[in-house]
Amino acid sequence: MNTLSVSSLNEQIKTLLESSFVRVFVEGELSRITHHNSGHIYFTLKDSSSSIKCVMFKGNAAKLRFKLEEGLKVILDGAVTVYKPRGEYQINCFMIEPSGQGALALAFEQLKQKLSQKGYFNPEIKKPLPKFPRKIALITSATGAALQDMLRVAGQRYKLVEIDIYDVLVQGNTSAQSIVDALHVSDKKDYDIIVLSRGGGSIEDLWSFNEEIVADAIFEAETPIVSAVGHEIDYLISDFVADLRAPTPSAAMQMILPDTNELYQYIDNIAGSYHNLIDSKIYNFSQALSHIKKLYEQNSIEERIRQKKAEVTQLGERFNQTIEFKLQNLRRDLEPLHVRLSHQMQTILSQKQNRLNSLKENLLSNDPKKRVVSGFAQISKDGKVTSLEELHVDESFDLMNERLKVTSKVIGIKEF
Repeated sequence: MNTLSVSSLNEQIKTLLESSFVRVFVEGELSRITHHNSGHIYFTLKDSSSSIKCVMFKGNAAKLRFKLEEGLKVILDGAVTVYKPRGEYQINCFMIEPSGQGALALAFEQLKQKLSQKGYFNPEIKKPLPKFPRKIALITSATGAALQDMLRVAGQRYKLVEIDIYDVLVQGNTSAQSIVDALHVSDKKDYDIIVLSRGGGSIEDLWSFNEEIVADAIFEAETPIVSAVGHEIDYLISDFVADLRAPTPSAAMQMILPDTNELYQYIDNIAGSYHNLIDSKIYNFSQALSHIKKLYEQNSIEERIRQKKAEVTQLGERFNQTIEFKLQNLRRDLEPLHVRLSHQMQTILSQKQNRLNSLKENLLSNDPKKRVVSGFAQISKDGKVTSLEELHVDESFDLMNERLKVTSKVIGIKEF
């Protein structure tokens, strides 16, 4: 019997397996993915009933276009190897492709989802583009047809704009970094707009604009960025991150630059509008001035004096009419009063005249002169006329007529 050591057996197994399975294509689901600090990737490939360990060393892992995710179904291109110290076999992966779709397509969707979650595509953060840019930067290949198309369109539309060209690689392994460097340099200058552009091509040709470092540079730029890459049907990560997507490079210039002919028409329209507006303003001001003039004339001192005079005259006429009306009413009311008053006055005068005549007769009958003639004298006491009834015994009194005064004394009183 030929007895083998463990190492010898593992060596024979290693030789047998590695010579028998030099190139294998295996389909399965990814599991237990580990990214080592060395850059190697360790994982397990499994199906419904079994599994196999796999490794993808740093050099091949750097070429991956997409991210390995748990449960992702893939097709491995590699070779079976044996790790002799442990007697374990595994697949050394040279390349991995997503099952059912291309690696680049999957990488595109993975990066798109990642950047979307980071907020790179939010419409709220999109920077507005100036309507009349003074200075723009074109980041593109100086030898590409896309540059000539953009310059031609710019010359036709708006010759006032100043254009600086940043010649970069737009294809190849170092093209993404070349684009990022140009973005960093141009963003520090006073450009109104930066345009990223290249002509059409395959997804591999355009892949530089799907790189995450390019997306980061666009997102972090302070200058508005326009992505004009490929044809209208091509959608790239730069299109989603940029502030504006143009379907083609020449369309970008049409979108960001005003048309000189349209500006001339716009200026003509504005001029016409301003003329109409000024004419309208002048007419309105003229009407307002005429209205103010009429108001002034209506409210001037002379007009107010005339109005006041007219009011005074009218009030005078109304007053005279009122007084005349009142007087007529009073005359009508006084006429019967006048008649009654005349009658009453006549009656009163007659009464008074009669009374006066009666008093006159009494006066004449009591006149001392007439009494003296008839044998009577006037009695007075203390200088006052009195009657016999007011005299008392021993009182002195005077008897007098028109010629004499006799002082007497009451000796006695006898009633009849």
